[in-house]
Amino acid sequence: MDIGRILENILTSLNITRGTSFDVFAIIDIGFTSYIIYKALLWVRETRAWSLFKGIVVLILTSIISYTFNLYTVSWIISNTFNVGIIAIIIIFQPEIRKMLEKLGSGRLNVALVKMENSGISAKNLDEILVSIDTMRKSRTGALIVLEDEVPLGEHVSTGVPLDAKITSQLIVNIFEDKTPLHDGAIIIKNNEIAAASCILPLTNKEIGKSLGTRHRAGVGVSEYSDAFVLILSEETGALSLAHKGILQRNIKEEDVRKIIRFKETELVKKKKKKRKRKKIKWGKEGGK
Repeated sequence: MDIGRILENILTSLNITRGTSFDVFAIIDIGFTSYIIYKALLWVRETRAWSLFKGIVVLILTSIISYTFNLYTVSWIISNTFNVGIIAIIIIFQPEIRKMLEKLGSGRLNVALVKMENSGISAKNLDEILVSIDTMRKSRTGALIVLEDEVPLGEHVSTGVPLDAKITSQLIVNIFEDKTPLHDGAIIIKNNEIAAASCILPLTNKEIGKSLGTRHRAGVGVSEYSDAFVLILSEETGALSLAHKGILQRNIKEEDVRKIIRFKETELVKKKKKKRKRKKIKWGKEGGK
């Protein structure tokens, strides 16, 4: 596959000379195609495929730059990559493609517009979660609580019962109470709300200890490919564990959980402030010219 020829054909097809006129069907065609791409992007942004999609965009931009500036070695590498790229994309995105087609067939392809940047968990809501954990520990109630961070977990939210409820310790305790309809599975905290309960999470394949059960394996599993903080409360021992980026910290105290999560939130705030300062400096320089 010659990437240079493909890019040349694309650029040629986009070349519009003076006097070119569009008919009604061309406008409908462009509008319909734009709508499909827009909906697809909204859907992808709700899943872990969003990170992979951004990587593909970077690869495409790199190929355009290499073609424009005649970087032959880079073009050759990218051309050979694209030879197997289509098959690789189908394999990587297989779960997402299947779910999208299922939604399309059922007529429920309605994806809400979400914020690009997650605001994180507030101090008040984190306190409510930790209070509920202390209550459930005393009654030996197991729990699995996922705090979404920057990587969206929409595909796992869709496996549970949607709630979109305010975070309170009483509600969390009632959800995980034994023999209640929603006590199995996890609850996912998204945008400072309980997005869904009884959610199904993927299990990790690595060894985390024979004494740990499915709840811990699921907590570590969802943290392996996302940046979510996962709180796991053991039903047998009442011990609290924290999973983050595939690493499990066992027998952790509530105060330590608060420090870890608040530290991450503080770092995010600092990064946002630095970006704002850079933008102000840039605008100031442009205004002074």
